[in-house]
Amino acid sequence: MSTTAVPEVAVTAVDEGFWTRTRKAGAVLLALGVLAAVLFGALATGQQARFTLSETEGGAALEINGTVGAILFGVIAAAAGAALLAGVPKRWFTLLLGAGLVAFVLSFLCWQVSAAPEGRNFMPLVNVVRGTFILALPLIFGALAGVLCERSGVVNVAIEGQLLMGAFSGALFGSISGSVWVGLVAAAIGGAFISLLLAVFAIRYLVDQVVMGIVLNLLAVGITGFLYERLMQTDAAKYNSAPRFSNWEIPLLKDIPLIGPALFRGNIFLYLGLLLVLVIHLALFRTRWGLRTRSVGEHPTAADTLGVKVLRLRYRNVIMAGLVAGIGGASYTLALYSFTKNMIGGKGFIALAALIFGRWSPTGALLAALFFGFADQLATYLGAIGSSIPSQFLAMLPYLATILAVAGLVGKVRAPAADGKPYIKG
Repeated sequence: MSTTAVPEVAVTAVDEGFWTRTRKAGAVLLALGVLAAVLFGALATGQQARFTLSETEGGAALEINGTVGAILFGVIAAAAGAALLAGVPKRWFTLLLGAGLVAFVLSFLCWQVSAAPEGRNFMPLVNVVRGTFILALPLIFGALAGVLCERSGVVNVAIEGQLLMGAFSGALFGSISGSVWVGLVAAAIGGAFISLLLAVFAIRYLVDQVVMGIVLNLLAVGITGFLYERLMQTDAAKYNSAPRFSNWEIPLLKDIPLIGPALFRGNIFLYLGLLLVLVIHLALFRTRWGLRTRSVGEHPTAADTLGVKVLRLRYRNVIMAGLVAGIGGASYTLALYSFTKNMIGGKGFIALAALIFGRWSPTGALLAALFFGFADQLATYLGAIGSSIPSQFLAMLPYLATILAVAGLVGKVRAPAADGKPYIKG
């Protein structure tokens, strides 16, 4: 009996070709650097661009000639792009990309600050850093809510609704009780209410999680809008005048140049947001709960065979996510503003983008939220100095940054394997 030998097929790695992710990023960064050096350098003026280390024009400052700074930082960005294009080792990718993008932004700022009218040609760095954190706060809380849900295998598109319900509940019950702490608890419960609905319909009734999230966002807009018109608009003094948390100053730390006034003279939401990032990161990667959460998000069937209560864990984490997002919503109405209809204005979806940009990690989500917060603060600053850039473009700057970050800067990211997939216990 004759046999036919089966030829062995050699398995080789897929050839990425010349245009790897590193080289593509390098080409884009090189083009941006050249654009900055040529265009921003031509538009900048010979006036000094002052970056003060205080909240005003006075005090210590970093100064550079506007034209020289715009060209110099543009060249640095181009050099970083050229290094990436040449094919540097992957371990240098993040450092060079970050340095190049920072240099591009500095080149842009040298142009804008030097071209500002006399008396406004300075950037108070303390205000910029403080504003960045304030604007990033709801994004931090929202992104953390997304981490808790999606690491458990549940897609949380309802962050917008959770933030909005938290903002409304905090304003309403804070106003009625006259207590910021009652308002804070009510805000957390309001966000948890939206999360509970998400958990019940997505986990128990297996409704499509993305569709359910959108429906819950619309539900939150409808409920808060209706009650706002019936209660808050008719009697704002009673229903929409919640007390505000005051700033808490931390001795010694508050006197650190630049960072101290911006970070250590903040309200409870700033400290709580940073603390939650640390706690959730440690819990997710250093505790048994975190191991179970990640296993449920990656392979719930395997986790179930090892005794993990998959559905119970998902319920618990989704509700915790709502508590976190609700507190994030309260950072609007118990610290900054009175409640208005649909006041979140899409920040929940930017928080979702921060979650993806941060690769489903609490610390990554924090950095991504700060990136988007800086884009928002930059738009405010440019408007204040009378920038020649159209105000419509300034208004869309944070959303443009979101699109560029998610589509162009993240590269290849992988969500938890079971994210969005309902689990049916066999």
